[in-house]
Amino acid sequence: MKETKVEANSDILAELVVKGMQEKKASDIVIINLKSLKNAVSDYFVIASASSDTQLDAIATSIEEEVFKAIRQNPWQSEGRINKEWVLLDYVDVVAHVFLKEKRDFYALEELWGDASIKHVESV
Repeated sequence: MKETKVEANSDILAELVVKGMQEKKASDIVIINLKSLKNAVSDYFVIASASSDTQLDAIATSIEEEVFKAIRQNPWQSEGRINKEWVLLDYVDVVAHVFLKEKRDFYALEELWGDASIKHVESV
């Protein structure tokens, strides 16, 4: 049986990423909308924090599972699984970033796009 990839817009994809993060109790989830910015690398950055490297890995896996289950899409690229400090899952239109808390403070991605709309997602 051949699996078919379902096309999803970036809004749906961002929500699926958030759902995957929430499934593993990620904290401080934010969605940065980059659509209105010139030369933006994607439509959304979705960022979350993990309290341990084990949780970081679990969150990244949960994101991949939620997205694949709903729209049959795997990340175009995945980085950081070995170092377990910052995992990046690149779905082209949406990029998920899962940080250990101290690394997130250090890199401060939210501060790079002052013109972007930032939505804070309530904890579940």
